[in-house]
Amino acid sequence: MARRSANCVRCVVILSVVSALVVCGPAFYWKFQNASVGSARSNSICPPCVCDCPPPLSLLQISPGLANLSVTDCGSGDPELKQEMEKPFVDLLTEELKLQEAVSEEHSRHMNVTLAEAKRVASQYQKEAEKCNAATEICESARERAQALLIKERKITSLWEQRARRLGWDGE
Repeated sequence: MARRSANCVRCVVILSVVSALVVCGPAFYWKFQNASVGSARSNSICPPCVCDCPPPLSLLQISPGLANLSVTDCGSGDPELKQEMEKPFVDLLTEELKLQEAVSEEHSRHMNVTLAEAKRVASQYQKEAEKCNAATEICESARERAQALLIKERKITSLWEQRARRLGWDGE
């Protein structure tokens, strides 16, 4: 029993070592591979690279006007836009409100036209429905009259048939 326990422990240890090598082996391989390539580079003929690159620019360095969020720098290249942006802020807001009012009035006018058209079509459909209802009522009353006449005719026919049988008629 002790022998089996020792064999199990050996198997577990071997399995652990193999697993560790499988997991860590590629990382060690590439680390040593890159280290040997780096040492070969330092011994090569090429001089070392001198990188004197400026640090990357931030958004505020590209456009300092964004730092204080001023509207005065906006459109400085376009004369029409510059003239527009020089207007007082209240005038710009007033103009914006007038534009929004014009848009809402146009929208309201369009909605009124659409509503009037919908009412007209609904009225037309209502008239047609009333015509159909009237025609249906006429047809229904005519059907009822025809049914009453048919019942009356059947009674008369039955009466005549009974009289004919009493007088000796056999039927055809």
